[in-house]
Amino acid sequence: MISRRELLIGAGCTLAVHSEPSGLPGTQELTWEGDLSERMMDGAHQFVERKIAESVERRKERWNRDFNSLQAYEKSVAPNRARFAHKIGLADPRLAAAMERFGDDAAPALVADLDSYRIYQVRWPVLEGVFGEGLLLEPKRLPAGFVVALPDADQTPEQISGLAKGTPAENQFARRLAENGFEVVIPALIDRSARWSGHPEIRMTDQPHREWIYRQAYHMGRHVIGYEVQKVLAAVDWFRTKTERSEIGVAGFCEGGLVALYAAAVDPRIAAVLVSGYFDSRRRVWSEPIYRNVWGLLTEFGDAEIATLIAPRGLAIEYSRIPDQTSPKGDLRTPEFESVAAEYHRIGSLLPDQFQARELISAEGRAPAGPGSRAAMEAFVRMLGANVALPLSNQPPVDARIAFDPAERQKRQVRQAENHVQTLIRAAGSVRERFFLYKVMPELADDQWSTDLRHKAFPARKFIAGAEEYRRYFNEQVMGTFEEPMLPANARTRRIRQTAQWTEYEVVLDVWPEVFAWGLLLVPTRIRAGERRPVVVCQHGRRGLPHETVEGDSPYYHDFAARLAERGFVTFAPHNLYRGEDRYRWLCRKSNNVQATLFSFIIAQHDQILRWLGTLPMVDAARIGFYGLSYGGESAVRLPAALEGFALSICSGDFNSWTEKVAATDLRFSFMYSVEWEMPYFDMGNTFDYAEMTYLILPRPFMVERGHNDRVSRDQWVAQEYAKVRWLYTQLGLGDKTAIEYFNGGHTINAEGTFRFLHKHLNWPEPR
Repeated sequence: MISRRELLIGAGCTLAVHSEPSGLPGTQELTWEGDLSERMMDGAHQFVERKIAESVERRKERWNRDFNSLQAYEKSVAPNRARFAHKIGLADPRLAAAMERFGDDAAPALVADLDSYRIYQVRWPVLEGVFGEGLLLEPKRLPAGFVVALPDADQTPEQISGLAKGTPAENQFARRLAENGFEVVIPALIDRSARWSGHPEIRMTDQPHREWIYRQAYHMGRHVIGYEVQKVLAAVDWFRTKTERSEIGVAGFCEGGLVALYAAAVDPRIAAVLVSGYFDSRRRVWSEPIYRNVWGLLTEFGDAEIATLIAPRGLAIEYSRIPDQTSPKGDLRTPEFESVAAEYHRIGSLLPDQFQARELISAEGRAPAGPGSRAAMEAFVRMLGANVALPLSNQPPVDARIAFDPAERQKRQVRQAENHVQTLIRAAGSVRERFFLYKVMPELADDQWSTDLRHKAFPARKFIAGAEEYRRYFNEQVMGTFEEPMLPANARTRRIRQTAQWTEYEVVLDVWPEVFAWGLLLVPTRIRAGERRPVVVCQHGRRGLPHETVEGDSPYYHDFAARLAERGFVTFAPHNLYRGEDRYRWLCRKSNNVQATLFSFIIAQHDQILRWLGTLPMVDAARIGFYGLSYGGESAVRLPAALEGFALSICSGDFNSWTEKVAATDLRFSFMYSVEWEMPYFDMGNTFDYAEMTYLILPRPFMVERGHNDRVSRDQWVAQEYAKVRWLYTQLGLGDKTAIEYFNGGHTINAEGTFRFLHKHLNWPEPR
């Protein structure tokens, strides 16, 4: 590993490099060598893994279970249930219950007619434009109970009912239930293939269908899990139109087991649940497939805590082997029995003895059973109140359909969920206005305007005061925060080089025990004693390093930190964590589990940087600006929105209509077609886009730098979103504090209008 000093020399630097560098006065000597970006990334991973481990014990702070009566218990866990429903994306009211038997001559509605039950091809309304679709197994006598049976994502309803090959007879648990008098609805789940992930007119992707829906839905506060839970609950709604009896259960395997567990947790009408091949400790949920990523799950819910939302209703857990799969964004692996058993026994530490009927089923010697073994199914139906044996005949049903294609059904399921999300995206702008802008100042809504007010400025102070609670919401609910006290900065520095115009120092600051901030400080040489200068924080983008903003004339940065120092500004070029490709994406993924993101680290690091810069004798703490490109431009809207210590901000090569950029599937420049799978933020599409984040920067000056040929977006999208910013600044009498500059170039620092903006608003004279 080469040192920073060797890197400078190797780059052909012609400036003086001190053989014995000395630190900035008042700081300790920095002695670290090697790649500090890797060291920072290692520490951040260690930190978040510690927070995940600590989450198990800390969850109890979010619960207040009352066991005095069943009614008291339900009331006490209702807030937890509501938060859980929000996390998995249950945000939409379901349509009226119905069940349609449908078909044609080639694929009739009646799929099979057996001695004791019939099988129908069915669909049922769930949300606007979204239907559940699968099979109905209807007994020819009074049902013994009602069950929603959920196959794994890569199984079909036909396989677990015996109509199609691929599942051994003893694992056809829907068929077993039907043969023994239960009425069964089997939804088709969105699978893990990638056939319809993308659009031919743009491009197709290799994302599994579940990831394809997850990535767009997550940003809109929905989830592929939530869509499938809604389908289950819509089937329960229909069962409720047929009976007032309580024998409604849900049973599922692997992905279907996850959906079954979650559905029973949110809906007390479900009397019992069988979870096969899913229940386990979730401390490594970040290593599972990305479509299982749930915002803030581990802050409140492990599988044991979710089980307490089902209590006192019955819970049968079958330790079953699942289909092992490996992918770049998460693996499926059958856990060890000991891990499953430990989480199962943890339920007992959360509930009184005998409060819930529950059972853990495995094969002899703690080996995997099932899925859908007879022992597990019998335990499940006992919890439904049917203490019966469940034999299985040797007469499987025969499919009467001659032209049925399960792939077309899968296509409908994928496209319906996608269309629902895309409809939300198209309406998101007005949703965000109602969430923030019009809540803070209702008089700004179009229907509140009168003609005589259109030429008057509204009081900015009212908006600024009202925006404070939204800043807290943005920090805590969108970017996410860690509950960890910040350490003293304990600054360590070393002088890297000195020119006629500035001196460069490498700086390391403590943030948390495993996490530090790191960057390059450039101090102009001709600062008078007692003089305090403005600072510009110069932020690199994805894959970048601090020195790229200082030297080498990168085609992206053009040494803008050094050029600003030559103009008399103190500059600081920090390192942000978006380097190392998937390492930072996995860091974000881990953080999501404890309600945090990549920016939870970056905001804290910059908070410490601001505090430390403000202590320097040559710095005016009231005049610290931010200027970043690309991911640094993304930082330029998030960091000043979160941290009021920045006096202004310039977003270069990033300002956008973020919701469309992240989640729209009809735009070529969307992240839906790129490698950036960490970009969705849960429910951000309904709360903050770039305009709303900039509202949190107001009344401080804000500028956008945009190259006409920058492929990050298109001019019209940038202009449309910036128009909202310009409009609000103007309405509040602050129109002179915002600007946008277009230039005929690409994804780069242009350093013309932006430099003038810095001089003007940081009150520093331009060079003659």
